Amino acid sequence: MRMPQVNGRYIPNVKAPRTADNEEPAAERAQDFRPVDKGFTKEMAIAEANRCLDCKNPLCVQGCPVNINIPRFIEAIRAEEFGRGLDIIRESSMLPAVCGRVCPQENQCEGVCIMGKRSEPVAIGQLERFLGDQPELASKPAIAPKNGKKVAVVGSGPSGIACAGELARNGFDVTVFEAFFTGGGVLVYGIPEFRLPKAVVKREIDGLQELGVKFEFNSVVGRITDAEELFEQGFDAIYIATGAGLPKLLNIPGENLPNVFFANEYLTRVNLMKANNFPEYDTPTKHGKNVAED
Repeated sequence: MRMPQVNGRYIPNVKAPRTADNEEPAAERAQDFRPVDKGFTKEMAIAEANRCLDCKNPLCVQGCPVNINIPRFIEAIRAEEFGRGLDIIRESSMLPAVCGRVCPQENQCEGVCIMGKRSEPVAIGQLERFLGDQPELASKPAIAPKNGKKVAVVGSGPSGIACAGELARNGFDVTVFEAFFTGGGVLVYGIPEFRLPKAVVKREIDGLQELGVKFEFNSVVGRITDAEELFEQGFDAIYIATGAGLPKLLNIPGENLPNVFFANEYLTRVNLMKANNFPEYDTPTKHGKNVAED
């Protein structure tokens, strides 16, 4: 489906409804932890891209925290130049497969989409994911010459890996120190498999390693080393991206009783100890039909 044109000019399909998410049937997905959303097919992505108004003043770009040139990558999808579209995203973000799935687009780019004022906003997140899931189409990222500067990044969650990728592209020697045995932080221990497959996170981490980013896993900065020692090892700067891993206590009677779980603890048990494959893997969490949550 080629983009509609009149006299060589793109004409948006403003009457078309928003393309529905490509989700597994509810009755089937309720039986396991496979991803709920299979993502757009090529045909779905092009149809949705044809809804974009190609605004002269694209508010979606202003609504994006990293100012991705959204109209440009959507135009590339319309032209079926998917590699070019992915290159455009990667000018601003090295994590399109992750961000396309878990960014709150409804409050950011899609939330200010002009199309949303007359009907439903363009499914920008789904289009970003569509491109992000085809990393083999992207050109090799341009990397600035090495500048001789070393940076230590503490934590490999979203903030840490985003910082590491940008620094590496700009010629810095980057080492990421991660307390867990794998990279991704909250992306792997806090988000369930059906929402963000761990294979997707690993693929993004692998892409950063191809840029030259080094990862030191099972490394708890503050115990194995401290800031002063990192500087002594030759690092010129330290970026602390430890996230918000500690729970906020309510200070109420009974909060330390058995079977009372804090959210991060529960999610870590489920996501890192393969509870999604229960009963093949026995994960130490309690199972019951009567659950209270706050």
